[in-house]
Amino acid sequence: MAGSLQFIGNATTLIRYNGFTLLTDPNFLHRGQLAYLGWGLASRRRTDPALRIEDLPPLDAVVLSHMHGDHWDRVARKGIDRDMLIVTTPAASRTLHRQGFGQAVGLMTWAEYRLHGPGGSVRITALPAKHAPGSADALLPPVMGTMLEFCGPDERVELRLHISGDTVLDRRLDAIPRRFPDIDVALVHLGGTKLLGTLMVTMDGEQGAAWADMINPRTVVPIHYDDYTVFSSPLDDFLRHMEQAGLADRVVCLSRGETCELAPHRLVRR
Repeated sequence: MAGSLQFIGNATTLIRYNGFTLLTDPNFLHRGQLAYLGWGLASRRRTDPALRIEDLPPLDAVVLSHMHGDHWDRVARKGIDRDMLIVTTPAASRTLHRQGFGQAVGLMTWAEYRLHGPGGSVRITALPAKHAPGSADALLPPVMGTMLEFCGPDERVELRLHISGDTVLDRRLDAIPRRFPDIDVALVHLGGTKLLGTLMVTMDGEQGAAWADMINPRTVVPIHYDDYTVFSSPLDDFLRHMEQAGLADRVVCLSRGETCELAPHRLVRR
């Protein structure tokens, strides 16, 4: 069964497949508002999200890569139902429980959570990610990548969608393609985010292209690259490195608000 992927802005996407509707990293601040990143740091949003939080369809779950203000903001905290299932890291789930979100589930790396519906199921697996190089990673919230495996009534995987989360390249990511050698679509968080102007805590274009070569998905959708002032690596940087790597034909770029069709082994722009 075909589904859809809608890019709302930053790392926020709306994924619909086989009767399930999932929201990733809800960030509904508007242009000019500040996202708080901890340690007294903040970044101003440059863009508006394509949807307001009140315009969202009914959701089955939120997939939250980590607890940063440009992934879980004050608008999401106020507007998302307190009984919503939120699948995230153990650290973020503890914070969410304190905020009143009692259905938050924290997954250790490689742990999984499964949702069942009349048309099948979706298996959500937490994957390794590293938000900063070396020991600097300990200064930032723990982060996870995610694999979404949509299964039909016979439990066979129909669509495998990977979300990188906010990560830099790290040897632990090598295990992802070994465990999941057949990935249909991958959403890659880019931007070359720099804290204090020097510490890069998300992949820039060069790292993003190396990541795509390593993960080896059929289709790569770049997100999280121009919405905030802390981003230093524009989308063109990634596209140039993908071209140099011979992977340009795998890239599907979505404008904010644009939707493409999700189907096994292909991504079709609407």
